[in-house]
Amino acid sequence: MEVNVHEAKTHFSKLLERVALGEEVIIAKAGKPVARLVAIKSRQGKRALGLAKGQIFIAEDFDAPLAPEIEEEFYR
Repeated sequence: MEVNVHEAKTHFSKLLERVALGEEVIIAKAGKPVARLVAIKSRQGKRALGLAKGQIFIAEDFDAPLAPEIEEEFYR
């Protein structure tokens, strides 16, 4: 379905209902398509915590001060 900008603004809620049902809406300005309104696919469930357990290593000194010459570069 293709609608012009004025019609899209006037009937936005109805267009969203149609999009939620799987229809694609093209919004045109002066007869030229400029945007596509499509539904967002919902995610299936929540992500499980701990999937990367044992795969990530953080060194004990990761937050230790940098060498003076490197730290100096951050403050130029």
